[in-house]
Amino acid sequence: MEPKHSQDSRPKTIRGLRIAIVSAAVVLGLVALFETNRQPRTDDAEVLANFIGIAPQVEGPIARLNVRDNQFVKKGELLFEIDERPYRYALERTQSERAALEGQISDDRRAIAAQQSAVFVAKANHESAEADLLHWQAMVEGATADVANAEQGVNRAKADWAYADHNLHRIEPLLVKRFVTVDQVDQAKTLETAKAEALKQAGSEWESSKARLRSTLAQLHRAKALIEQSKAQVEQAGHAVTTLEPLTTLRGARTSSVQTAQYDLDNCRVYAPFDALVTNLTISEGAYLHKGEQIFTLIDARIWWAVANFRETQLKHIEPGMRADVYVLSRPNRHFLGIVDSVGFGVTPDADVFGRLSPGLPDVQRTLNWVHLASRYPVRVRVKDPPPDLFRVSESAVVIIRGR
Repeated sequence: MEPKHSQDSRPKTIRGLRIAIVSAAVVLGLVALFETNRQPRTDDAEVLANFIGIAPQVEGPIARLNVRDNQFVKKGELLFEIDERPYRYALERTQSERAALEGQISDDRRAIAAQQSAVFVAKANHESAEADLLHWQAMVEGATADVANAEQGVNRAKADWAYADHNLHRIEPLLVKRFVTVDQVDQAKTLETAKAEALKQAGSEWESSKARLRSTLAQLHRAKALIEQSKAQVEQAGHAVTTLEPLTTLRGARTSSVQTAQYDLDNCRVYAPFDALVTNLTISEGAYLHKGEQIFTLIDARIWWAVANFRETQLKHIEPGMRADVYVLSRPNRHFLGIVDSVGFGVTPDADVFGRLSPGLPDVQRTLNWVHLASRYPVRVRVKDPPPDLFRVSESAVVIIRGR
Protein backbone atom coordinates (compact mmCIF):
# COMPACT_ATOMS: atom_id res chain seq x y z
CA MET A 1 0.00 0.00 0.00
CA GLU A 2 1.34 3.42 -1.15
CA PRO A 3 2.03 6.13 1.35
CA LYS A 4 -0.56 8.85 1.75
CA HIS A 5 1.79 11.74 0.89
CA SER A 6 2.55 10.06 -2.45
CA GLN A 7 -1.11 9.96 -3.35
CA ASP A 8 -1.47 13.68 -2.53
CA SER A 9 1.52 14.78 -4.64
CA ARG A 10 0.26 13.19 -7.91
CA PRO A 11 -2.68 15.64 -8.51
CA LYS A 12 -0.37 18.53 -7.75
CA THR A 13 2.12 17.31 -10.35
CA ILE A 14 -0.60 16.90 -12.98
CA ARG A 15 -2.00 20.33 -12.17
CA GLY A 16 1.48 21.87 -12.46
CA LEU A 17 2.04 20.11 -15.77
CA ARG A 18 -1.25 21.41 -17.09
CA ILE A 19 -0.40 24.94 -16.00
CA ALA A 20 3.00 24.64 -17.66
CA ILE A 21 1.46 23.38 -20.91
CA VAL A 22 -1.15 26.17 -20.94
CA SER A 23 1.53 28.75 -20.14
CA ALA A 24 3.78 27.43 -22.88
CA ALA A 25 0.85 27.47 -25.32
CA VAL A 26 0.05 31.06 -24.40
CA VAL A 27 3.69 32.07 -24.73
CA LEU A 28 4.01 30.29 -28.05
CA GLY A 29 0.77 31.92 -29.23
CA LEU A 30 2.01 35.34 -28.21
CA VAL A 31 5.35 34.71 -29.90
CA ALA A 32 3.58 33.48 -33.05
CA LEU A 33 1.28 36.50 -33.01
CA PHE A 34 4.25 38.81 -32.54
CA GLU A 35 6.22 37.17 -35.33
CA THR A 36 3.19 37.18 -37.59
CA ASN A 37 2.76 40.91 -37.06
CA ARG A 38 6.48 41.60 -37.33
CA GLN A 39 6.99 39.36 -40.36
CA PRO A 40 3.64 39.07 -42.16
CA ARG A 41 3.12 36.07 -44.39
CA THR A 42 0.42 34.89 -46.75
CA ASP A 43 -0.23 32.01 -49.08
CA ASP A 44 -2.69 34.16 -51.07
CA ALA A 45 -0.07 35.06 -53.68
CA GLU A 46 0.59 34.46 -57.35
CA VAL A 47 3.62 34.73 -59.60
CA LEU A 48 3.27 37.38 -62.32
CA ALA A 49 5.42 38.83 -65.10
CA ASN A 50 5.00 41.42 -67.80
CA PHE A 51 3.81 40.11 -71.14
CA ILE A 52 3.09 41.64 -74.52
CA GLY A 53 1.12 40.54 -77.53
CA ILE A 54 3.19 40.15 -80.71
CA ALA A 55 1.46 41.68 -83.71
CA PRO A 56 3.05 42.41 -87.11
CA GLN A 57 3.49 45.96 -88.42
CA VAL A 58 2.89 44.75 -91.99
CA GLU A 59 0.65 42.11 -93.46
CA GLY A 60 1.39 39.08 -95.56
CA PRO A 61 1.92 35.33 -95.36
CA ILE A 62 4.43 33.86 -92.91
CA ALA A 63 7.46 32.74 -94.90
CA ARG A 64 9.36 31.45 -91.88
CA LEU A 65 8.28 30.66 -88.30
CA ASN A 66 11.37 30.39 -86.12
CA VAL A 67 9.79 29.63 -82.72
CA ARG A 68 7.48 27.09 -81.13
CA ASP A 69 5.03 27.34 -78.28
CA ASN A 70 6.52 27.62 -74.76
CA GLN A 71 10.01 28.19 -76.14
CA PHE A 72 12.52 30.44 -74.40
CA VAL A 73 14.01 33.05 -76.76
CA LYS A 74 16.86 35.49 -76.27
CA LYS A 75 16.69 39.19 -77.04
CA GLY A 76 17.25 39.87 -80.77
CA GLU A 77 16.38 36.31 -81.83
CA LEU A 78 14.25 36.04 -84.98
CA LEU A 79 10.65 35.12 -84.17
CA PHE A 80 9.09 34.96 -87.63
CA GLU A 81 9.47 36.40 -91.10
CA ILE A 82 6.76 37.68 -93.46
CA ASP A 83 7.12 37.37 -97.23
CA GLU A 84 9.16 40.48 -98.02
CA ARG A 85 8.94 40.52 -101.82
CA PRO A 86 6.09 43.07 -102.16
CA TYR A 87 7.84 45.41 -99.72
CA ARG A 88 11.21 45.02 -101.42
CA TYR A 89 9.59 45.88 -104.75
CA ALA A 90 7.92 48.90 -103.15
CA LEU A 91 11.29 50.05 -101.78
CA GLU A 92 12.94 49.69 -105.19
CA ARG A 93 10.10 51.65 -106.79
CA THR A 94 10.34 54.52 -104.31
CA GLN A 95 14.13 54.60 -104.65
CA SER A 96 13.76 54.75 -108.45
CA GLU A 97 11.24 57.59 -108.15
CA ARG A 98 13.59 59.51 -105.89
CA ALA A 99 16.51 58.94 -108.28
CA ALA A 100 14.37 60.12 -111.21
CA LEU A 101 13.48 63.25 -109.25
CA GLU A 102 17.15 63.95 -108.54
CA GLY A 103 17.94 63.48 -112.23
CA GLN A 104 15.19 65.89 -113.20
CA ILE A 105 16.50 68.40 -110.68
CA SER A 106 19.99 68.11 -112.20
CA ASP A 107 18.62 68.61 -115.74
CA ASP A 108 16.56 71.59 -114.67
CA ARG A 109 19.55 73.04 -112.85
CA ARG A 110 21.55 72.94 -116.10
CA ALA A 111 18.62 74.42 -118.03
CA ILE A 112 18.32 77.20 -115.46
CA ALA A 113 22.04 77.90 -115.78
CA ALA A 114 21.60 78.24 -119.57
CA GLN A 115 18.60 80.51 -119.04
CA GLN A 116 20.57 82.66 -116.64
CA SER A 117 23.37 82.87 -119.21
CA ALA A 118 20.82 84.05 -121.76
CA VAL A 119 19.76 86.73 -119.29
CA PHE A 120 23.38 87.86 -118.92
CA VAL A 121 23.79 87.97 -122.73
CA ALA A 122 20.58 89.95 -123.10
CA LYS A 123 21.74 92.42 -120.44
CA ALA A 124 25.10 92.76 -122.20
CA ASN A 125 23.34 93.45 -125.49
CA HIS A 126 21.17 96.02 -123.77
CA GLU A 127 24.20 97.75 -122.31
CA SER A 128 25.87 97.72 -125.76
CA ALA A 129 22.74 99.22 -127.27
CA GLU A 130 22.74 101.93 -124.62
CA ALA A 131 26.37 102.70 -125.49
CA ASP A 132 25.47 102.89 -129.20
CA LEU A 133 22.63 105.23 -128.38
CA LEU A 134 24.95 107.54 -126.50
CA HIS A 135 27.43 107.37 -129.40
CA TRP A 136 24.84 108.32 -132.00
CA GLN A 137 23.42 111.02 -129.78
CA ALA A 138 26.93 112.53 -129.71
CA MET A 139 27.21 112.08 -133.48
CA VAL A 140 23.89 113.88 -133.97
CA GLU A 141 25.09 116.74 -131.84
CA GLY A 142 28.33 116.91 -133.89
CA ALA A 143 26.44 116.72 -137.20
CA THR A 144 24.07 119.45 -136.05
CA ALA A 145 27.08 121.63 -135.21
CA ASP A 146 28.59 120.88 -138.64
CA VAL A 147 25.35 121.91 -140.34
CA ALA A 148 25.33 125.15 -138.38
CA ASN A 149 28.97 125.84 -139.27
CA ALA A 150 28.31 125.03 -142.93
CA GLU A 151 25.34 127.36 -142.95
CA GLN A 152 27.47 130.13 -141.49
CA GLY A 153 30.09 129.41 -144.16
CA VAL A 154 27.44 129.73 -146.88
CA ASN A 155 26.32 133.03 -145.44
CA ARG A 156 29.91 134.31 -145.34
CA ALA A 157 30.58 133.08 -148.90
CA LYS A 158 27.32 134.64 -150.10
CA ALA A 159 28.28 137.97 -148.54
CA ASP A 160 31.75 137.83 -150.07
CA TRP A 161 30.33 136.97 -153.52
CA ALA A 162 27.75 139.75 -153.27
CA TYR A 163 30.50 142.26 -152.45
CA ALA A 164 32.71 141.01 -155.32
CA ASP A 165 29.79 141.03 -157.78
CA HIS A 166 28.72 144.52 -156.70
CA ASN A 167 32.30 145.79 -157.05
CA LEU A 168 32.60 144.28 -160.55
CA HIS A 169 29.40 145.91 -161.72
CA ARG A 170 30.50 149.20 -160.17
CA ILE A 171 33.92 149.45 -161.87
CA GLU A 172 32.99 148.03 -165.28
CA PRO A 173 31.30 151.31 -166.43
CA LEU A 174 34.33 153.23 -165.21
CA LEU A 175 36.58 151.40 -167.70
CA VAL A 176 34.97 153.26 -170.67
CA LYS A 177 35.67 156.60 -169.03
CA ARG A 178 39.19 155.37 -168.19
CA PHE A 179 38.71 155.90 -164.46
CA VAL A 180 39.97 152.33 -163.87
CA THR A 181 42.37 150.12 -165.72
CA VAL A 182 41.73 146.88 -167.51
CA ASP A 183 43.75 145.04 -164.86
CA GLN A 184 41.49 146.32 -162.11
CA VAL A 185 38.44 145.12 -164.02
CA ASP A 186 40.06 141.72 -164.63
CA GLN A 187 40.95 141.43 -160.94
CA ALA A 188 37.35 142.25 -159.99
CA LYS A 189 36.07 139.59 -162.41
CA THR A 190 38.53 137.02 -161.07
CA LEU A 191 37.54 137.85 -157.48
CA GLU A 192 33.83 137.60 -158.35
CA THR A 193 34.38 134.22 -160.01
CA ALA A 194 36.36 132.94 -157.03
CA LYS A 195 33.73 134.13 -154.55
CA ALA A 196 30.99 132.52 -156.65
CA GLU A 197 32.94 129.25 -156.65
CA ALA A 198 33.49 129.55 -152.89
CA LEU A 199 29.76 130.15 -152.43
CA LYS A 200 28.99 127.09 -154.49
CA GLN A 201 31.48 125.01 -152.50
CA ALA A 202 30.05 126.27 -149.18
CA GLY A 203 26.58 125.35 -150.37
CA SER A 204 27.75 121.87 -151.28
CA GLU A 205 29.37 121.53 -147.87
CA TRP A 206 26.18 122.67 -146.23
CA GLU A 207 24.11 120.12 -148.13
CA SER A 208 26.65 117.42 -147.30
CA SER A 209 26.52 118.26 -143.58
CA LYS A 210 22.74 118.17 -143.65
CA ALA A 211 22.88 114.75 -145.34
CA ARG A 212 25.26 113.53 -142.65
CA LEU A 213 22.89 114.90 -140.01
CA ARG A 214 19.97 113.02 -141.54
CA SER A 215 22.03 109.82 -141.67
CA THR A 216 23.11 110.28 -138.06
CA LEU A 217 19.52 110.88 -136.98
CA ALA A 218 18.53 107.66 -138.74
CA GLN A 219 21.26 105.81 -136.83
CA LEU A 220 20.04 107.42 -133.62
CA HIS A 221 16.49 106.18 -134.26
CA ARG A 222 17.87 102.74 -135.03
CA ALA A 223 19.84 102.78 -131.75
CA LYS A 224 16.66 103.71 -129.85
CA ALA A 225 14.83 100.83 -131.51
CA LEU A 226 17.66 98.47 -130.52
CA ILE A 227 17.40 99.76 -126.94
CA GLU A 228 13.72 98.84 -126.78
CA GLN A 229 14.41 95.49 -128.42
CA SER A 230 17.22 94.62 -126.01
CA LYS A 231 15.07 95.67 -123.06
CA ALA A 232 12.31 93.36 -124.25
CA GLN A 233 14.86 90.56 -124.68
CA VAL A 234 16.10 91.07 -121.11
CA GLU A 235 12.56 90.88 -119.75
CA GLN A 236 11.77 87.83 -121.88
CA ALA A 237 14.95 86.06 -120.78
CA GLY A 238 14.20 86.91 -117.15
CA HIS A 239 10.69 85.46 -117.41
CA ALA A 240 12.04 82.34 -119.08
CA VAL A 241 14.21 81.49 -116.05
CA THR A 242 12.49 78.71 -114.07
CA THR A 243 13.04 77.69 -110.43
CA LEU A 244 13.76 74.39 -108.72
CA GLU A 245 11.34 75.04 -105.88
CA PRO A 246 8.48 72.87 -107.27
CA LEU A 247 10.90 69.95 -107.56
CA THR A 248 12.86 70.47 -104.37
CA THR A 249 9.62 70.48 -102.38
CA LEU A 250 9.05 66.93 -103.63
CA ARG A 251 12.33 65.75 -102.15
CA GLY A 252 10.84 65.41 -98.69
CA ALA A 253 7.91 63.37 -99.98
CA ARG A 254 10.18 61.08 -102.01
CA THR A 255 12.54 60.60 -99.05
CA SER A 256 9.60 59.89 -96.76
CA SER A 257 8.28 57.29 -99.22
CA VAL A 258 11.68 55.58 -99.31
CA GLN A 259 11.93 55.59 -95.51
CA THR A 260 8.39 54.21 -95.17
CA ALA A 261 9.12 51.46 -97.67
CA GLN A 262 12.38 50.64 -95.85
CA TYR A 263 10.49 50.60 -92.53
CA ASP A 264 7.91 48.17 -93.93
CA LEU A 265 10.65 45.95 -95.36
CA ASP A 266 12.50 45.90 -92.03
CA ASN A 267 9.28 44.97 -90.22
CA CYS A 268 8.93 41.84 -92.34
CA ARG A 269 11.34 40.28 -89.84
CA VAL A 270 10.15 40.35 -86.22
CA TYR A 271 12.73 39.87 -83.47
CA ALA A 272 12.39 39.27 -79.74
CA PRO A 273 12.54 42.63 -77.90
CA PHE A 274 13.81 40.97 -74.72
CA ASP A 275 14.50 37.56 -73.16
CA ALA A 276 11.06 36.00 -73.17
CA LEU A 277 8.90 32.89 -73.19
CA VAL A 278 6.66 32.22 -76.18
CA THR A 279 3.12 31.24 -75.31
CA ASN A 280 -0.28 30.88 -76.93
CA LEU A 281 1.27 30.15 -80.35
CA THR A 282 -1.43 28.62 -82.56
CA ILE A 283 -0.24 29.46 -86.10
CA SER A 284 2.14 27.92 -88.59
CA GLU A 285 4.06 28.92 -91.70
CA GLY A 286 1.86 30.05 -94.57
CA ALA A 287 -0.72 31.76 -92.34
CA TYR A 288 -1.69 35.22 -93.57
CA LEU A 289 -1.05 37.89 -90.95
CA HIS A 290 -2.90 41.18 -90.77
CA LYS A 291 -1.34 44.39 -89.53
CA GLY A 292 -1.86 44.90 -85.80
CA GLU A 293 -3.48 41.48 -85.27
CA GLN A 294 -1.97 39.66 -82.28
CA ILE A 295 -0.67 36.17 -83.12
CA PHE A 296 1.01 35.04 -79.88
CA THR A 297 2.28 36.32 -76.53
CA LEU A 298 5.76 36.95 -75.14
CA ILE A 299 6.24 36.70 -71.37
CA ASP A 300 9.09 38.91 -70.16
CA ALA A 301 11.45 36.48 -68.47
CA ARG A 302 13.75 39.17 -67.10
CA ILE A 303 11.64 40.27 -64.12
CA TRP A 304 9.20 38.18 -62.07
CA TRP A 305 6.96 39.29 -59.24
CA ALA A 306 5.05 37.59 -56.53
CA VAL A 307 1.88 39.57 -55.99
CA ALA A 308 0.74 38.78 -52.46
CA ASN A 309 -2.59 39.86 -50.98
CA PHE A 310 -2.08 40.96 -47.35
CA ARG A 311 -4.77 42.01 -44.92
CA GLU A 312 -5.11 45.71 -44.38
CA THR A 313 -4.12 45.26 -40.73
CA GLN A 314 -0.73 43.95 -41.84
CA LEU A 315 0.13 46.76 -44.28
CA LYS A 316 1.62 48.95 -41.54
CA HIS A 317 4.41 46.38 -41.19
CA ILE A 318 5.18 46.34 -44.93
CA GLU A 319 7.17 49.00 -46.76
CA PRO A 320 8.91 49.16 -50.15
CA GLY A 321 12.51 47.95 -49.95
CA MET A 322 11.89 45.24 -47.34
CA ARG A 323 13.29 41.78 -47.90
CA ALA A 324 10.92 38.92 -48.51
CA ASP A 325 11.03 35.15 -48.91
CA VAL A 326 9.13 33.66 -51.83
CA TYR A 327 8.14 30.01 -52.20
CA VAL A 328 6.26 28.50 -55.12
CA LEU A 329 4.12 25.40 -54.84
CA SER A 330 5.90 23.69 -57.72
CA ARG A 331 9.20 23.95 -55.73
CA PRO A 332 8.07 24.21 -52.08
CA ASN A 333 11.51 23.44 -50.72
CA ARG A 334 13.30 26.05 -52.81
CA HIS A 335 13.69 29.52 -51.35
CA PHE A 336 13.81 32.71 -53.47
CA LEU A 337 14.85 36.12 -52.21
CA GLY A 338 12.56 39.04 -53.03
CA ILE A 339 12.32 42.78 -52.49
CA VAL A 340 9.06 44.62 -51.83
CA ASP A 341 8.50 46.93 -54.81
CA SER A 342 5.22 48.56 -53.87
CA VAL A 343 2.12 48.27 -51.76
CA GLY A 344 -1.28 48.63 -53.40
CA PHE A 345 -3.51 51.61 -52.64
CA GLY A 346 -6.84 50.40 -53.92
CA VAL A 347 -9.05 47.42 -54.63
CA THR A 348 -12.56 47.10 -56.03
CA PRO A 349 -15.12 48.11 -53.38
CA ASP A 350 -17.29 45.34 -51.95
CA ALA A 351 -20.78 45.87 -53.31
CA ASP A 352 -22.33 44.27 -50.21
CA VAL A 353 -20.62 46.83 -47.98
CA PHE A 354 -20.11 49.97 -49.97
CA GLY A 355 -22.66 49.67 -52.74
CA ARG A 356 -22.22 50.45 -56.41
CA LEU A 357 -20.54 53.56 -57.74
CA SER A 358 -22.71 55.46 -60.19
CA PRO A 359 -22.65 58.93 -61.77
CA GLY A 360 -25.00 60.08 -58.99
CA LEU A 361 -24.66 59.15 -55.31
CA PRO A 362 -23.17 55.90 -54.01
CA ASP A 363 -25.74 53.08 -53.76
CA VAL A 364 -25.21 52.02 -50.12
CA GLN A 365 -27.25 48.97 -49.20
CA ARG A 366 -28.86 48.93 -45.77
CA THR A 367 -27.42 45.72 -44.41
CA LEU A 368 -25.68 44.96 -41.15
CA ASN A 369 -22.80 42.53 -41.09
CA TRP A 370 -21.86 41.30 -37.64
CA VAL A 371 -18.47 40.04 -38.85
CA HIS A 372 -16.26 42.51 -40.73
CA LEU A 373 -13.60 40.82 -42.86
CA ALA A 374 -10.39 42.75 -43.41
CA SER A 375 -9.79 43.83 -47.00
CA ARG A 376 -6.71 42.52 -48.73
CA TYR A 377 -4.36 44.72 -50.76
CA PRO A 378 -1.81 43.51 -53.30
CA VAL A 379 1.85 43.81 -52.39
CA ARG A 380 4.27 43.45 -55.30
CA VAL A 381 7.47 41.58 -54.43
CA ARG A 382 10.20 41.45 -57.07
CA VAL A 383 12.14 38.20 -57.15
CA LYS A 384 15.91 38.67 -57.32
CA ASP A 385 17.81 36.65 -59.96
CA PRO A 386 14.82 34.58 -61.07
CA PRO A 387 15.50 31.47 -63.16
CA PRO A 388 13.66 32.00 -66.48
CA ASP A 389 12.63 28.36 -66.84
CA LEU A 390 11.10 27.91 -63.38
CA PHE A 391 8.44 30.55 -62.82
CA ARG A 392 5.07 30.53 -64.53
CA VAL A 393 2.47 33.28 -64.68
CA SER A 394 -0.33 32.85 -62.11
CA GLU A 395 1.60 30.15 -60.26
CA SER A 396 0.62 29.90 -56.56
CA ALA A 397 3.17 31.24 -54.12
CA VAL A 398 3.81 31.93 -50.44
CA VAL A 399 5.34 35.26 -49.41
CA ILE A 400 6.93 36.07 -46.05
CA ILE A 401 8.01 39.64 -45.30
CA ARG A 402 11.32 39.63 -43.43
CA GLY A 403 11.75 43.35 -42.84
CA ARG A 404 14.69 45.55 -43.73
